[in-house]
Amino acid sequence: MIICHCGVVNGDSVVRAVDAGARTLSQVCRSTGAGQDCGSCVFALRRLICEHEQTQRATLLEVEGAAS
Repeated sequence: MIICHCGVVNGDSVVRAVDAGARTLSQVCRSTGAGQDCGSCVFALRRLICEHEQTQRATLLEVEGAAS
C-alpha cells in the first residue's frame, strides 16, 4: 500500500527502514523520501512505525518466553 503519494513510498519501504535502524519519524522520512513534500502522510507513517515496533516487541517477548 502506498503511504506517501508524493514520494511514492509504500509500507514495505517504511518497514524496511525501521528494520534497518530508523527509529523516529524523521529518520524514516530521510531514509525513504516520504513526508518530504506535502506532509499529509506523516500521521500514517507514524502509525505504521508504531505498529511495526509493537509487532517487533511482541515477537521478542515470544522468543524470550520460549527460550526460558
